[in-house]
Amino acid sequence: MEASSEQKTHPFDLQMDSGTALKLVKHGATLLLLDVPQYTLVGIDTQMFSVGPLFKGIKMIPPGPHFVYYSSADRNGNEFSPVVGFFLDACPSEVIVRRWHQQEERLVKLPEEEEEKYHEAVKRFEFDNQLGPYALNHFGTWKQISNYITKSTIERIEPIGREITVVCESGLVEQVPKTVMEKALAEQLRNSKFSTSAEKSQRRGCYYTSIPRVVKNKGISGQELTSLNIDKTQLLETILVKEYGGAEDLLLGELQFAFIAFLMGQSLEAFFQWKALVSLFFSCSEAPFCTRTQLFIKTAVYKSYLLPVEVWFSERFYKYISRAKGGISALR
Repeated sequence: MEASSEQKTHPFDLQMDSGTALKLVKHGATLLLLDVPQYTLVGIDTQMFSVGPLFKGIKMIPPGPHFVYYSSADRNGNEFSPVVGFFLDACPSEVIVRRWHQQEERLVKLPEEEEEKYHEAVKRFEFDNQLGPYALNHFGTWKQISNYITKSTIERIEPIGREITVVCESGLVEQVPKTVMEKALAEQLRNSKFSTSAEKSQRRGCYYTSIPRVVKNKGISGQELTSLNIDKTQLLETILVKEYGGAEDLLLGELQFAFIAFLMGQSLEAFFQWKALVSLFFSCSEAPFCTRTQLFIKTAVYKSYLLPVEVWFSERFYKYISRAKGGISALR
């Protein structure tokens, strides 16, 4: 009974006629992932699965922004490395190719000439039986938490090399004010066997907007300064105009980018950015009712989707880690 139930909820089970499926394959993007070891956890958006021996990637990916992430396992599927993730903006019928680098335990791009050969092979459906379809019944949930992320959002914020991973963040979060629990997490990261200093890795973090925790303004009275820190509407306005050209949706795009990188990519840097943005919103008294009502309405609608997604995703992530060795596979 358990096996039957698992099969019914398998992430790649889709019921549709062959004509519809062919149309989706041709119109959707394809993510071809070569030589990914068995038991590796691979995810795209809100979908996650453990790799089986036949897995070669995902097809029928709707055009638009997506987040791809993975965590390599040991040969027995018992232990997992920290998550590595990257955003992409998929075009209709695009083929994106990555190959597993065994020594570095990460997905890498292929030389252009070799990549083109795989493009043509995908177009000829040579890998079709080894590609799992994107679960379109989950796409609506993904859109709810990413609808303000655009190609320009990704290009503006993503790090050099595009990879987002906590292993390179120990030096990036040192200067961020933290709670006791956050300090413990930072210390754990610093002492982890996977941790790599920013200097050693030669990588920089994401290009997030700087959000001051305290408003400082010389030349004004203490009472005025206190007022600016109690109600940070003016700080919000300054950031919107200076960093986003007054475009509220760009700020919301960064908020969504940070949340996804934090929840699915397990980035500590992204968590601190998301926390800073949310704290800024909660510190505004005038803006919700006077100057930026629509921004706060959009934010409230967006936040209403987060808790169900966070609970569902967290449960699913730990389920796969605990049962990966049992073979809940993307393709068996």
